Amino acid sequence: MSNIKFLYNYIIYKLSAKHKHGHGIHSPFVFDLVVNVIKDKVCYNGFEEIEALREELFKSEWEISVKDFGGGSNIYKSNLRKVKNIVKYSSIKKKYGQLLFRLVNYFKPGTIVELGTSLGISSTYLALPNKMAKVFTIEGCPETARMAQKNFETLGIENITINIGEFENELPKVFNQIEQNHFVFFDGHHKKGATLSYFEQCLLKISNESLFVFDDIHLSKEMEEAWNEIKCHPKTKVTIDLFFLGIVFFKKELQKQHFIIRF
Repeated sequence: MSNIKFLYNYIIYKLSAKHKHGHGIHSPFVFDLVVNVIKDKVCYNGFEEIEALREELFKSEWEISVKDFGGGSNIYKSNLRKVKNIVKYSSIKKKYGQLLFRLVNYFKPGTIVELGTSLGISSTYLALPNKMAKVFTIEGCPETARMAQKNFETLGIENITINIGEFENELPKVFNQIEQNHFVFFDGHHKKGATLSYFEQCLLKISNESLFVFDDIHLSKEMEEAWNEIKCHPKTKVTIDLFFLGIVFFKKELQKQHFIIRF
């Protein structure tokens, strides 16, 4: 997708997005989610530590060789990349990382699966709200995974397990260690076929309380197609489109609805 098309889609999102403060939402579940989670402005314990780590990484001139199994990159021309550039272009932004934290803090999932660790900033936002939760994150690049593990140790986080390898090989190994997918964050391999494949695999272990979060749902035409298919899936009940993130709920008691929320 061209930059102009992406910008056009973002402008359309801004114009069509409603319910900025929860007004007009008739679903009590979604209203509560918007008011108490999406629009929550509280600075929770851990936010400052994670962002301080980000700043340190952003100053780094260290270079690592990145093995990319995902959809490729329009930015990098080489596998040798500076850590500060990975932070700038590939790590989750502060606003969305803190939303992940609030979602975990609010719904309190016992198990969390992340597809795509990178340097571990999103992993730390997922792990810190509940140190009793088990976080399993999968990263294809060994060097990136080693740096992520070092970052977890810097913050004293002990409830994250990294699986190194391709998603299709490592995801079944994770499933062998958990009974249910309480929370899944899809943040890698931004291709339609791969996204839908991992979605279907993760559906096999959902409960009524599970939620999935998808990164970059409007990154490309095929990611938008994948998002639309996910919305139409019979097990999907409620979706929240925040443009850069999409959230999916499976509660059987909810009416099937799709919301576009300005964030």
